[in-house]
Amino acid sequence: MNAVPELLVHPDAGQLARDTAARVLSTLAVAQEQHGRAALTLTAGSIMESIWHELAEAPGGGPVDWSRVDVFWGDERFVPADSADRNDGPANKILFDHEPFSHAQRFPMPASDGIFGDDLDAAVADYTAQLRHARRPDDSNSQGIPSFDVVLLGVGPDGHCASLFPEHSGVFDESGPVIGIRNSPKPPPTRLSLSFDGIAVAREIWFVASGAGKADAVAMAWSGADRVQVPSAGPRGQVRTLWLVDQDAAAELA
Repeated sequence: MNAVPELLVHPDAGQLARDTAARVLSTLAVAQEQHGRAALTLTAGSIMESIWHELAEAPGGGPVDWSRVDVFWGDERFVPADSADRNDGPANKILFDHEPFSHAQRFPMPASDGIFGDDLDAAVADYTAQLRHARRPDDSNSQGIPSFDVVLLGVGPDGHCASLFPEHSGVFDESGPVIGIRNSPKPPPTRLSLSFDGIAVAREIWFVASGAGKADAVAMAWSGADRVQVPSAGPRGQVRTLWLVDQDAAAELA
Protein backbone atom coordinates (compact mmCIF):
# COMPACT_ATOMS: atom_id res chain seq x y z
CA MET A 1 0.00 0.00 0.00
CA ASN A 2 1.15 3.55 -0.82
CA ALA A 3 4.01 2.33 -2.99
CA VAL A 4 7.26 4.30 -2.85
CA PRO A 5 7.63 6.09 -6.20
CA GLU A 6 10.01 4.73 -8.84
CA LEU A 7 11.60 6.86 -11.55
CA LEU A 8 12.31 5.78 -15.13
CA VAL A 9 13.97 8.35 -17.42
CA HIS A 10 13.66 7.91 -21.19
CA PRO A 11 15.93 9.52 -23.78
CA ASP A 12 13.17 11.44 -25.56
CA ALA A 13 9.40 11.86 -25.87
CA GLY A 14 9.09 9.30 -28.64
CA GLN A 15 10.75 6.56 -26.64
CA LEU A 16 8.72 7.55 -23.59
CA ALA A 17 5.47 7.14 -25.53
CA ARG A 18 6.52 3.81 -27.05
CA ASP A 19 7.67 2.32 -23.77
CA THR A 20 4.64 3.56 -21.87
CA ALA A 21 2.27 2.11 -24.48
CA ALA A 22 4.04 -1.25 -24.27
CA ARG A 23 3.81 -1.10 -20.48
CA VAL A 24 0.06 -0.36 -20.70
CA LEU A 25 -0.53 -3.40 -22.89
CA SER A 26 1.42 -5.77 -20.67
CA THR A 27 -0.23 -4.43 -17.50
CA LEU A 28 -3.73 -4.79 -18.92
CA ALA A 29 -2.99 -8.32 -20.14
CA VAL A 30 -1.82 -9.36 -16.67
CA ALA A 31 -4.87 -7.70 -15.10
CA GLN A 32 -7.15 -9.72 -17.36
CA GLU A 33 -5.43 -12.92 -16.30
CA GLN A 34 -5.88 -12.00 -12.64
CA HIS A 35 -9.29 -10.33 -12.59
CA GLY A 36 -11.08 -11.24 -15.81
CA ARG A 37 -11.44 -7.60 -16.78
CA ALA A 38 -8.89 -4.79 -16.81
CA ALA A 39 -9.61 -1.29 -15.51
CA LEU A 40 -7.73 1.60 -17.17
CA THR A 41 -8.08 5.26 -16.20
CA LEU A 42 -6.92 7.97 -18.59
CA THR A 43 -6.21 11.66 -18.53
CA ALA A 44 -5.44 13.92 -21.48
CA GLY A 45 -2.46 15.88 -22.76
CA SER A 46 0.03 15.86 -25.62
CA ILE A 47 2.17 13.02 -24.28
CA MET A 48 -0.98 10.99 -23.63
CA GLU A 49 -2.04 11.47 -27.24
CA SER A 50 1.37 10.18 -28.30
CA ILE A 51 0.81 7.11 -26.13
CA TRP A 52 -2.62 6.56 -27.69
CA HIS A 53 -1.06 6.73 -31.16
CA GLU A 54 1.48 4.10 -30.12
CA LEU A 55 -1.29 1.86 -28.76
CA ALA A 56 -3.19 2.26 -32.01
CA GLU A 57 -0.17 0.88 -33.87
CA ALA A 58 -0.06 -2.33 -31.81
CA PRO A 59 -0.80 -5.26 -34.16
CA GLY A 60 -4.20 -6.68 -33.32
CA GLY A 61 -4.42 -4.43 -30.28
CA GLY A 62 -1.54 -6.23 -28.58
CA PRO A 63 -1.93 -9.08 -26.07
CA VAL A 64 -5.16 -7.55 -24.68
CA ASP A 65 -8.77 -8.58 -25.20
CA TRP A 66 -10.20 -5.08 -25.55
CA SER A 67 -13.74 -6.34 -25.03
CA ARG A 68 -12.65 -7.00 -21.44
CA VAL A 69 -11.18 -3.54 -20.77
CA ASP A 70 -13.09 -0.87 -18.84
CA VAL A 71 -11.90 2.65 -19.65
CA PHE A 72 -12.52 5.41 -17.12
CA TRP A 73 -11.46 9.06 -16.93
CA GLY A 74 -9.45 10.80 -14.26
CA ASP A 75 -10.97 14.15 -15.17
CA GLU A 76 -13.07 15.84 -17.81
CA ARG A 77 -14.06 19.34 -18.84
CA PHE A 78 -17.79 19.89 -18.16
CA VAL A 79 -18.64 21.15 -21.64
CA PRO A 80 -20.90 19.85 -24.44
CA ALA A 81 -20.14 16.35 -25.71
CA ASP A 82 -18.98 17.61 -29.10
CA SER A 83 -16.76 20.38 -27.72
CA ALA A 84 -13.13 20.44 -28.77
CA ASP A 85 -12.34 20.99 -25.08
CA ARG A 86 -13.44 17.48 -24.12
CA ASN A 87 -10.64 15.14 -23.04
CA ASP A 88 -12.28 12.02 -24.43
CA GLY A 89 -12.65 13.38 -27.98
CA PRO A 90 -9.01 12.89 -29.03
CA ALA A 91 -8.87 9.50 -27.29
CA ASN A 92 -11.85 8.33 -29.29
CA LYS A 93 -10.54 9.75 -32.57
CA ILE A 94 -7.07 8.26 -32.14
CA LEU A 95 -7.95 4.99 -30.46
CA PHE A 96 -11.43 3.99 -29.35
CA ASP A 97 -13.30 4.67 -32.59
CA HIS A 98 -11.20 1.96 -34.25
CA GLU A 99 -10.97 -1.83 -34.08
CA PRO A 100 -10.23 -3.61 -31.80
CA PHE A 101 -10.10 -0.78 -29.25
CA SER A 102 -13.73 0.12 -29.96
CA HIS A 103 -14.76 -3.05 -28.11
CA ALA A 104 -13.61 -1.55 -24.81
CA GLN A 105 -16.33 -0.62 -22.34
CA ARG A 106 -16.03 3.16 -22.12
CA PHE A 107 -17.21 5.22 -19.16
CA PRO A 108 -17.10 8.86 -20.28
CA MET A 109 -17.77 11.52 -17.70
CA PRO A 110 -21.05 13.40 -18.27
CA ALA A 111 -21.20 16.37 -20.64
CA SER A 112 -22.92 19.68 -19.92
CA ASP A 113 -25.49 19.05 -22.67
CA GLY A 114 -26.37 15.59 -21.39
CA ILE A 115 -29.34 14.48 -19.31
CA PHE A 116 -28.17 16.53 -16.30
CA GLY A 117 -27.71 19.75 -18.24
CA ASP A 118 -25.33 22.08 -16.46
CA ASP A 119 -25.99 20.51 -13.03
CA LEU A 120 -22.43 19.67 -12.05
CA ASP A 121 -23.41 18.05 -8.76
CA ALA A 122 -25.77 15.66 -10.53
CA ALA A 123 -23.03 14.81 -13.02
CA VAL A 124 -20.65 14.04 -10.16
CA ALA A 125 -23.24 11.80 -8.50
CA ASP A 126 -23.88 9.99 -11.78
CA TYR A 127 -20.23 9.24 -12.46
CA THR A 128 -19.76 8.06 -8.90
CA ALA A 129 -22.68 5.68 -9.42
CA GLN A 130 -21.21 4.47 -12.72
CA LEU A 131 -17.92 3.68 -11.02
CA ARG A 132 -19.60 1.78 -8.21
CA HIS A 133 -21.66 -0.22 -10.69
CA ALA A 134 -18.50 -1.08 -12.65
CA ARG A 135 -16.71 -2.78 -9.75
CA ARG A 136 -15.34 -6.24 -10.45
CA PRO A 137 -16.11 -9.10 -8.05
CA ASP A 138 -12.69 -8.84 -6.40
CA ASP A 139 -12.53 -5.03 -6.21
CA SER A 140 -12.47 -3.94 -2.60
CA ASN A 141 -11.55 -0.46 -1.40
CA SER A 142 -12.87 2.23 0.90
CA GLN A 143 -14.38 4.21 -1.99
CA GLY A 144 -16.48 1.34 -3.34
CA ILE A 145 -15.23 1.82 -6.91
CA PRO A 146 -13.01 -0.23 -9.24
CA SER A 147 -9.46 -0.72 -8.00
CA PHE A 148 -8.04 0.64 -11.24
CA ASP A 149 -5.22 -1.49 -12.60
CA VAL A 150 -3.46 1.62 -13.82
CA VAL A 151 -4.16 5.36 -13.76
CA LEU A 152 -2.22 7.44 -16.26
CA LEU A 153 -1.67 10.96 -14.97
CA GLY A 154 -0.07 13.87 -16.73
CA VAL A 155 1.75 16.61 -14.86
CA GLY A 156 0.97 20.27 -15.46
CA PRO A 157 3.70 22.92 -15.40
CA ASP A 158 2.14 24.09 -12.12
CA GLY A 159 2.25 20.55 -10.71
CA HIS A 160 -1.45 19.78 -11.14
CA CYS A 161 -2.74 16.33 -11.98
CA ALA A 162 -6.19 15.35 -13.21
CA SER A 163 -8.11 18.57 -12.37
CA LEU A 164 -6.53 18.96 -8.95
CA PHE A 165 -4.82 22.34 -9.01
CA PRO A 166 -2.42 23.88 -6.47
CA GLU A 167 -4.22 25.37 -3.46
CA HIS A 168 -7.56 25.11 -5.28
CA SER A 169 -10.71 23.67 -3.74
CA GLY A 170 -10.25 20.22 -5.27
CA VAL A 171 -7.13 19.43 -3.25
CA PHE A 172 -9.15 19.81 -0.05
CA ASP A 173 -12.31 17.99 -1.22
CA GLU A 174 -12.75 14.60 0.45
CA SER A 175 -16.49 14.33 -0.24
CA GLY A 176 -16.15 11.28 -2.47
CA PRO A 177 -14.16 9.61 -5.24
CA VAL A 178 -15.49 12.04 -7.88
CA ILE A 179 -15.66 15.77 -7.27
CA GLY A 180 -16.84 18.86 -9.08
CA ILE A 181 -14.34 21.61 -9.90
CA ARG A 182 -15.61 25.17 -10.25
CA ASN A 183 -13.57 28.24 -11.18
CA SER A 184 -10.64 26.15 -12.36
CA PRO A 185 -7.50 28.26 -12.75
CA LYS A 186 -7.08 26.64 -16.16
CA PRO A 187 -9.98 27.00 -18.62
CA PRO A 188 -12.58 25.76 -19.07
CA PRO A 189 -13.59 26.60 -15.50
CA THR A 190 -16.02 23.77 -14.73
CA ARG A 191 -14.81 20.16 -14.57
CA LEU A 192 -15.22 16.75 -13.03
CA SER A 193 -12.26 14.99 -11.48
CA LEU A 194 -11.31 12.01 -9.44
CA SER A 195 -10.37 13.21 -5.97
CA PHE A 196 -7.16 12.23 -4.24
CA ASP A 197 -9.15 9.44 -2.57
CA GLY A 198 -10.58 8.32 -5.91
CA ILE A 199 -7.14 8.12 -7.50
CA ALA A 200 -5.61 6.37 -4.49
CA VAL A 201 -7.60 3.15 -4.98
CA ALA A 202 -5.48 2.35 -8.06
CA ARG A 203 -3.15 -0.60 -7.99
CA GLU A 204 -0.68 1.35 -10.11
CA ILE A 205 -0.40 5.10 -10.70
CA TRP A 206 1.88 6.32 -13.48
CA PHE A 207 2.87 9.94 -13.90
CA VAL A 208 3.96 10.63 -17.46
CA ALA A 209 5.79 13.88 -18.23
CA SER A 210 7.65 15.14 -21.28
CA GLY A 211 9.49 18.35 -22.10
CA ALA A 212 11.51 21.02 -20.34
CA GLY A 213 8.32 22.88 -19.42
CA LYS A 214 7.50 20.12 -16.93
CA ALA A 215 10.96 19.90 -15.35
CA ASP A 216 10.30 22.18 -12.37
CA ALA A 217 6.98 20.49 -11.56
CA VAL A 218 8.53 17.01 -11.80
CA ALA A 219 11.38 18.04 -9.50
CA MET A 220 9.02 19.55 -6.91
CA ALA A 221 6.70 16.54 -6.92
CA TRP A 222 9.56 14.03 -6.81
CA SER A 223 11.18 15.87 -3.89
CA GLY A 224 8.11 15.27 -1.73
CA ALA A 225 6.36 18.63 -1.83
CA ASP A 226 3.04 19.00 -0.06
CA ARG A 227 0.14 17.89 -2.25
CA VAL A 228 -1.76 21.12 -1.59
CA GLN A 229 0.99 23.14 -3.28
CA VAL A 230 2.01 20.43 -5.80
CA PRO A 231 -0.89 18.01 -6.33
CA SER A 232 1.23 15.60 -8.38
CA ALA A 233 3.22 14.92 -5.20
CA GLY A 234 0.18 13.31 -3.60
CA PRO A 235 -1.12 10.18 -5.38
CA ARG A 236 0.43 6.82 -4.52
CA GLY A 237 -0.59 3.50 -6.03
CA GLN A 238 -1.50 0.59 -3.82
CA VAL A 239 1.09 -1.62 -5.54
CA ARG A 240 3.24 0.69 -7.64
CA THR A 241 3.83 4.37 -8.32
CA LEU A 242 5.86 5.13 -11.45
CA TRP A 243 7.28 8.37 -12.76
CA LEU A 244 7.85 7.92 -16.49
CA VAL A 245 9.64 10.98 -17.88
CA ASP A 246 11.95 11.97 -20.70
CA GLN A 247 15.35 13.58 -20.19
CA ASP A 248 14.02 17.09 -20.67
CA ALA A 249 11.38 16.63 -17.97
CA ALA A 250 14.02 15.11 -15.67
CA ALA A 251 16.45 18.01 -16.12
CA GLU A 252 15.89 19.55 -12.68
CA LEU A 253 16.06 16.32 -10.70
CA ALA A 254 18.99 16.16 -8.31
